[in-house]
Amino acid sequence: MKKTQVAIIGAGPSGLLLGQLLHKAGIDNIILERHTGEYVLGRIRAGILEQVCIDLMDEAGVGERMHREGLVHGGIDLLFQGERHRIDMNGLTGGKNVMVYGQTELTRDLMDARKAEGLETVYEALDVAVHDFDSQRPRVTYTHNGQAHEIQCDFIAGCDGFHGVCRASVPRSAIQEFEKVYPFGWLGVLSDTPPVHEELIYVNSPRGFALCSMRSHTRSRYYLQVPLTDKVEEWSDQAFWDELKLRLDPQARKNLVTGPSIEKSIAPLRSFVTEPLRFGRLFLAGDAGHIVPPTGAKGLNLAATDVKYLSGALIEYYREKSEAGIDAYSEKCLRRIWRAERFSWWFTSLMHRFPEQGEIGQKLQEAELDYLVHSEAGSRTIAENYVGLPLDFGRD
Repeated sequence: MKKTQVAIIGAGPSGLLLGQLLHKAGIDNIILERHTGEYVLGRIRAGILEQVCIDLMDEAGVGERMHREGLVHGGIDLLFQGERHRIDMNGLTGGKNVMVYGQTELTRDLMDARKAEGLETVYEALDVAVHDFDSQRPRVTYTHNGQAHEIQCDFIAGCDGFHGVCRASVPRSAIQEFEKVYPFGWLGVLSDTPPVHEELIYVNSPRGFALCSMRSHTRSRYYLQVPLTDKVEEWSDQAFWDELKLRLDPQARKNLVTGPSIEKSIAPLRSFVTEPLRFGRLFLAGDAGHIVPPTGAKGLNLAATDVKYLSGALIEYYREKSEAGIDAYSEKCLRRIWRAERFSWWFTSLMHRFPEQGEIGQKLQEAELDYLVHSEAGSRTIAENYVGLPLDFGRD
């Protein structure tokens, strides 16, 4: 039997970041992950970091490569009615920016740091189960290499994603779930081609939404809104590039460099929130507790905020023998989560085609976009939400 202070379920960015922050504070932790490390690194995910996430990487001591290789962006382009309009996020928010740095790279940095510190991460941990989290002595059991293991701990952090065991282990009577599933998905292509533009382009077109993003100066990420009935196999690379061009403005179409895809997938869009996020000595963080549509680039950043609140609460518990932080964890997280959910829902509703809304829906979207880009107040609403609201936003 093993003993630790905090058992962390899930070795994605939230679990690894939490583990690193706790280690820096002298708090012992073990991470369990059902997949291999290679599988975790192979997952293609978001790449837009808010300042909160950047600061946490620095606090964890793993921000050096991020600052060296990440791309700082001070604005985004909105394309509608065939024309692009820049939202000057830096100018509208008093100097705030976002950083393009792939989640895969962030995860790799955290993995490398954990390995260098000799901290325990158990990959391919099967049959993970959480026990007695409503008591003072929670336990985690799992199987590894055919052997059964048990960990006794003070707390369990559920960082194991939407399909993980932690949320599923909570009694249904103790939990409330809110969900909205969108009637379309994002067909995403990753290619080793230079980006079409130095900043992201969000596209509202009569043919549907598109997004021109990037991971570096030589690697691009593009998305198309497609019906949920579409299959990846139905989309050749050529078909993808041809459709993307039809949704872009003439200048972007001219600048677009195409090439073979190195990853192609269709992701459904949903809004999902669990309340509460604390169940005795079990805490949910990241995708285990909430999902946002990717339109607003909030998923990874919300997970980072959860980790900031949770790490701070646990450090306070061990250093000051105070439970104030862990008692407030769920409420603090949910207030920020619902604000991000609102922005992501609004931005998704603004930029995508909803066939049932017909032509009038397209006209109303275009009218709202026209207002937003020509109103300083409207543009600031987009800018301050996109770069991330301050952690103390709205506190009395």
